[in-house]
Parts: sequence; C-alpha cells; structure tokens
Amino acid sequence: MKKFLNIGSGKDYKKSSESVDWVNLDFNSDYKVDVKHNLDKFPYPFKKEEFDLVYCSHILEHVEDLMKTLKELVRVTKKGGIIHIRVPHFSNGIGYNDPTHKRFFGWFTFEHLINGYMGEKLNLKIVKRRYNFLSVEHAIANTTCSWFYNIIPKMMYERFLCWIFPVGEIELKLKVI
Repeated sequence: MKKFLNIGSGKDYKKSSESVDWVNLDFNSDYKVDVKHNLDKFPYPFKKEEFDLVYCSHILEHVEDLMKTLKELVRVTKKGGIIHIRVPHFSNGIGYNDPTHKRFFGWFTFEHLINGYMGEKLNLKIVKRRYNFLSVEHAIANTTCSWFYNIIPKMMYERFLCWIFPVGEIELKLKVI
C-alpha cells in the first residue's frame, strides 16, 4: 500500500482507499485532520522516507522558512517519490488579498531553490511544471489556451504577458533523487 501525505489539508481532507493510505496534516483544529502540526516547527512528526507522495496545495506561500520546509518535505519523502506542489503565481492579484501570504512564485523559483541559489542544493528534479488558471472568468482560457501558456518561452511570459493574461498558480511535480 502506498502512503501519501496531504500537507496543510484544511478543507481538502483526503480519504484513504485500499491502495493509498492518506495522512492529512494541518495545524488548524477546526478541520478534520489525522495529524495536527505547525509546518514552521521542525522536524515534522514523521520518519525519514515515510511517504511515496507529498501533496502540498497552496501552503508554501504561508510558511516562514521556505528552504527549511522544502528540506523537510524531501526528508519525509521516499527516494523516487513525488512532491506535488501548487503555489500562487505572482501575477495572481487575488492572492495579494490574503495577509498570511509571505511570498509568491514564478516559473523559475523552484529551479533557484533546487540548484543552490539559497546556498544549498536540494535532492529534487522537476518532472512536471505548468501554469494553471483558477478563476471562473479564466475557465475557458484554462481549457482552450493553457497549452499556449505552457509552450511559449517562459521568460517572455513572466516579463510581459503575465500582466495582461495572469495565471492563478504554478503546479509542479518534483521527484526526490
């Protein structure tokens, strides 16, 4: 049976099945959780290489120390396992309304983090990365145009087009190596 971790589960409680054992972690007691823990407290209450997959949707923008958090996610994920991340793109204006957001992300953010820009390399490889639209008014763009946004040169999009056609988030799958 595979074991998956849902970091900062909040309202998105994931139920286990015959093939997947989900562990839902959040610090907020108002939500149903399996493990209550503050992500800014290290180490996390899990063994090294305990999970096949770590799912982290719109959580990393809230943590105090991003690099320390990523190192901890690598620690609890098995070699060859996946860390699936969804974070707000910096062109997402709605995200600026949340006072708990400490940072936003661009296409190249995780390359910098993985490759030692913060002084230390992470044992991660980007295996998937894409822009996603989130708002209702962009639903059509997500289904009809997202292919375009995901093939054009990223520097061109991030420097010029993102202010005209903003995306909601960046979705990544990082493999622990």
